[in-house]
Amino acid sequence: MTPATFRKWTWLHKWSSLICTLFLLTICLSGLPLVFSHEIHELIEHHHGHDDAKPDDGKSHVSLDGLVEEARRLYPGHLMLSVFLDDEAPHAIVRLIASYAELDRRPTLIEGVRFDLRNGAVVSTFAQERNEAKPMLAVALDEFMRIMIRVHIDLFAGLAGQLFLGLMALLFVVALVSGAVLYGPFMKRTAFGTVRTQRAPRLKWLDLHNLLGIVTLAWALVVGVTGVINELARPLNIAWRAGVRAELGLPLNKGAPPLQATMVPVQGVFDTARAALPGMRVMFAGYPNQTEISAEHFIIRAVGETALTKRLSTFALVDVATGRLTKVLEMPWYLTALQLSRPLHFGDYGGLPLKIIWALLDLVTIFVLGSGLYLWWKRRPSAPLNRRAAE
Repeated sequence: MTPATFRKWTWLHKWSSLICTLFLLTICLSGLPLVFSHEIHELIEHHHGHDDAKPDDGKSHVSLDGLVEEARRLYPGHLMLSVFLDDEAPHAIVRLIASYAELDRRPTLIEGVRFDLRNGAVVSTFAQERNEAKPMLAVALDEFMRIMIRVHIDLFAGLAGQLFLGLMALLFVVALVSGAVLYGPFMKRTAFGTVRTQRAPRLKWLDLHNLLGIVTLAWALVVGVTGVINELARPLNIAWRAGVRAELGLPLNKGAPPLQATMVPVQGVFDTARAALPGMRVMFAGYPNQTEISAEHFIIRAVGETALTKRLSTFALVDVATGRLTKVLEMPWYLTALQLSRPLHFGDYGGLPLKIIWALLDLVTIFVLGSGLYLWWKRRPSAPLNRRAAE
């Protein structure tokens, strides 16, 4: 590598790192508890007294139509949003909203009822869960996780925050690649793993920065690239839904859905979807509303049964008037990448041992980011007053 090329890569590494480091530190720190979000969620649910029984197998349970009618009785005048089958307990969650007009602006207006699929009993309602006297630990953990999720995803700035953090993650990837390019020429006269502890403190920090950076390079690239993909989730989903509407000849302005009293019963919708998607678990049926693809279709979500395919969702449309399957939707490559990147980003593929490894690597990355800031600061020329004082 020529000196001019080396200087260009050094400049790229320096500024891509400096621009993103403070935001990456925020993301890494908020990501630590999110790696264990499932375990923390289980702790919160345990305090709420939720059932630990096996999830529904989709074959033997009470009729979902009866659960929908009971939810309507509990929340008269509300509109149905969805029916969701819990993947961790034999429960169905029926969600309702007072008005579709408020759905985007005030999602806190969504109400819900959790039912036991074995006997149809009401386990809890969202209103009860909001108002029940929860243990202080459960309340604190729940609020803490909400804050961490928002900080990690969008810095409380919505789509603009997501796109900004996506840009920071992209700069992080650039910093990693440029650092890897510089590592060879920089360390060519030094044995791998050498840390010059007998020299100046800055050299020791530099050796540690380079060593830990190159050792964790592959992991950091995976997390950085999946972070970029995850931050693009919202615009990618919007683009996909627009493409589906164009493919099916559906109007861009979805309009008001039909009266729910004229729609086919939801149990038949689940049965139709299960027949069309053999070997998959139908988890969700969304009623048509202003945020969905079509004003005249239920949208169905199903997942596979294996460790990999249960991360991949398949969607289908069922006509609300006839109950017939309209189409099983083909997932574009970018949404498949998005679905796979989410668990990979948080190490959610191999249970608790892999999550612990992810957390340790996250801590190492925090050290690498912090040491990079330290090295930049120490390399800055001293102020004239400080130089005169030293003389």
